[in-house]
Amino acid sequence: MIIKGNELINLINSKKNSSLELGCGNNKKNKNYLGVDVLENSSADIVGEIFEVLQNINDNSVNTISSYHFFEHIDDQKKLFDECYRVLKKNSEMTIVVPHFSNPHFYSDPTHRANFGIFTFSYYSNENLYFRKVPTYWKKKFNIKKIDLIFKSYRPKYIAHAFKKILQLFFNSSYFMQEIYEENFCYLFPCYEIQFILKK
Repeated sequence: MIIKGNELINLINSKKNSSLELGCGNNKKNKNYLGVDVLENSSADIVGEIFEVLQNINDNSVNTISSYHFFEHIDDQKKLFDECYRVLKKNSEMTIVVPHFSNPHFYSDPTHRANFGIFTFSYYSNENLYFRKVPTYWKKKFNIKKIDLIFKSYRPKYIAHAFKKILQLFFNSSYFMQEIYEENFCYLFPCYEIQFILKK
C-alpha cells in the first residue's frame, strides 16, 4: 500500500514536535495532532495501513499518541502496543479510548475485533491500580497512569444521560469501585467506553 503523507512522516522522523491520532476517521478529536487512517476520504493527514505507517516512523520520534474507538478494529493488539511504544519518546503518554464490553452497541459492528474491560491493557502494561492482578504473558513496557469508565447516552435521552453521568462519578470515585462495577453491575448499568492513559 502507498502511504499518502510521507512528507509528514519525514517531519516526525526529524523529531519535530509531532503527535499522532490513530484511526481518526472523519472526526479528528485533536486538531493539532497528525491524523492517521486507512480511509482516503477521512480527515487523516497520513493515509495508510496503521502498521505500515508506524513502521516508517523512527524510534523515539513521537510526542503523544491518542486514539478514539480504533484499537477495537485491530486484530494484533500486542503488535500495535509494541509499535506505539517504539515510536513514542521517553516519558511520553498515550491516550486510548475504547468501547467497554458491556456497551450494547459494541457487538452490532462487524468490524470490531476485540473487546475491552478495565483489566485488558494490564496484560500489556504495568499497572498498580487494582487489587486483582492479571497473568504476565509478555514483557510489559507501558505504565498505566489512569483509567476512567465513561457512561453516556445520546440526544434526546437527556435524563438517561444525566443519570449515567452520576453513575460515572460514583464508579470512578476509586479504582476499587471500578472493580466492584465490572464484577457486579456492568450488565445492569452498561458502560459506554473506557479511557486509558499510559506512559512510556
